[in-house]
Amino acid sequence: MNGSKPPRKRQDSRPPPAAVPRRESAGARSTRAVAILDRLAAAYPAADCSLNFASPFQLVIATILSAQCTDNRVNQVTPAVFRRWPSPRALAAADRRDLEAAIRSTGFFRSKAKSILGCCQALVERHGGEIPTTIEELVQLPGVGRKTANVVLGSAFGIPSGVVVDTHVGRISRRLGLTKASDAVRAERDLVRVLPQSEWIGFSHRLIAHGRGPCAARRPQCDACPLADLCPRVGVKPPRPAR
Repeated sequence: MNGSKPPRKRQDSRPPPAAVPRRESAGARSTRAVAILDRLAAAYPAADCSLNFASPFQLVIATILSAQCTDNRVNQVTPAVFRRWPSPRALAAADRRDLEAAIRSTGFFRSKAKSILGCCQALVERHGGEIPTTIEELVQLPGVGRKTANVVLGSAFGIPSGVVVDTHVGRISRRLGLTKASDAVRAERDLVRVLPQSEWIGFSHRLIAHGRGPCAARRPQCDACPLADLCPRVGVKPPRPAR
């Protein structure tokens, strides 16, 4: 013997893999999805939209600004924007360069200003300055896609038009095995099949809170996760062996 120490065993603090079958029936997936909903509701009872807004109009603008930007940054910018341009009609008449300067810190400010101006002009011309309450009308507005429309309908009007699939929701839904789609529209289609419509709004808020908490993208805290026994951990890399 050369006296060398035997290699140390890998230390894995995660709980054992969940008993989720490799091939899961649609019914079993729906049942598991409802159990996930219950756990999320218990873990994040106060989860809500993290964008600050006082009207549906403000939420439309805030959501457009939130693309590729943190909600905290948007919340720092929007008070001054809405003081200066308090309505769709006022914002529709804004000088583009003034608006770009006001929203510059949110990133992509030129394209966002173009979208906001076009959106507000369309609101004034087509809807008398009011925010429509159907997804079909909302997505016809410049700068408003399905995600923004779902955010506005859900958080401003309480209408469950669909599931908001942002980065957190898409990533964790794939990790949970509720969808395989990387495309947000396809992921949403999968989610609405397994989730009760009454839970579509709350599911997004709570999964976003979960993604900002233990279910991080790179180093999820699986040992502290309330969904550990319901999650097949799709895409979660095992920790490196201890040395």
